[in-house]
Amino acid sequence: MRRNRAQIVGDEMQKVLSDIILNKVKDPRIPLLTSVTGVKMSSDLTHANVDISVFGDEHQKDECLKAIEHAKGFIRTEMCKKINLRVAPELHFALDNTLDEAARMDALIDSTIARDKELRDKSGSADGE
Repeated sequence: MRRNRAQIVGDEMQKVLSDIILNKVKDPRIPLLTSVTGVKMSSDLTHANVDISVFGDEHQKDECLKAIEHAKGFIRTEMCKKINLRVAPELHFALDNTLDEAARMDALIDSTIARDKELRDKSGSADGE
């Protein structure tokens, strides 16, 4: 499958932004377990939607997003030093809740399996009496 320029630039930007956020932005509100999970570029490469995953509670996630928004200009400048583009894309950060949703689904599956096992055990003991 052939990838277009926006996808290629987005993939490269994801690597660069991850490095910048973890190693160059010196804000204590950004936890060590913060990662850039995806970057979607507009077709004209002027806007980048950046998905951020943060391990922590809702307060930590909100504080991390505020810190990244506060450092947006610095992040954009550093990114432009590493990626040579005609126009510096406008960065739009958003929290990625995929891991939270996966954990919630995993918990639902586990509880359903436990409930089914419990029902089977009850019906099995009722048949044996």
